[in-house]
Amino acid sequence: MNSARLELIAGRYANLAVAVLGDFCLDRYLEIDPALAETSLETGLSVHNVVRVRAQAGGAGTVLNNLAALGVGRIVPLGFAGDDGEGFELLRAMQGLPGVRTDHLLRTPLRRTFTYCKPLLVEEGKPPCELNRLDSKNWTPTPAEVEQPLIDALCQEAKRIDALVIMDQVDVAGTGVLTRAVLDAVATIAIQRPELLVLADSRRGLQGYPPVVWKMNRAELGKLRGAVAPLDLEQAKLAAIQVARANGRAVFVTLAEEGLLAALPDGQSYHCPALPIHGPIDIVGAGDAVTANLAAALAAGAEPAEALELAAAAASIVIHQLGATGTAAVAQIAAAQGL
Repeated sequence: MNSARLELIAGRYANLAVAVLGDFCLDRYLEIDPALAETSLETGLSVHNVVRVRAQAGGAGTVLNNLAALGVGRIVPLGFAGDDGEGFELLRAMQGLPGVRTDHLLRTPLRRTFTYCKPLLVEEGKPPCELNRLDSKNWTPTPAEVEQPLIDALCQEAKRIDALVIMDQVDVAGTGVLTRAVLDAVATIAIQRPELLVLADSRRGLQGYPPVVWKMNRAELGKLRGAVAPLDLEQAKLAAIQVARANGRAVFVTLAEEGLLAALPDGQSYHCPALPIHGPIDIVGAGDAVTANLAAALAAGAEPAEALELAAAAASIVIHQLGATGTAAVAQIAAAQGL
């Protein structure tokens, strides 16, 4: 990709409307100064003194953060948060992002706000060291009283968006935003608007998802195809092509240090190598940066191979951001590609 092509594609981002349907989490970072360590007089246990607290949207919110960093003009989160303090923090983090409209982020006492609480040891001259997380999740099925407003909001926004990103972050099916009823609504919209880019990603794999554009990692692809051993690059290409043909839609696969792969229903495939690593890395959020860049680029008219290049550059930028779930702006992506 040359600079003129990147300028043309990225120049359309400000006119895009993208909805993100999924599990929005609060990423709360607790920065601990080990020099201030104490021992509790009451219990004899170690005391970690927190000197700074950072909060940002995580899960589907990481896709949101990356779309905002790219300069997408209208970004609509479709999901829920609890009627709790974490929900307040999550909403405030979203509202601080350019282009984000939170009218359809449902606040409900029927759900807890999905929260990743991440203690970090922060010492000068050293990379941050993450300790054991403290998570808050929902373990019961999402009530119909929560499902229906989400479906209504999705149907309303589907008429005026250029792309829909689906991000399933929960460990137990049916406990988050993407219940069976919500996925059925997505399938209906995909039929009604075949020209609409719908890009789906799920940490549990995409088996049973509507036949839209799928994005997954190598392990998820192998599981989907029933592989008993990790797929090499050529096997991954063949498997991705088979899935793309079955769905009639493109498939995108992240391959860690081997980069990214795209497969099309007509049997074509494209491979984009990963950019070189320089220094320590933190892979958290890299896949979500890929998702956001694929969605924005494809909605802006990029070819699949071009979208892969942009997504690979974004992933490279994000993994070098330590102690945070990072983002990549267009200027950073251009610099990473030497443009």
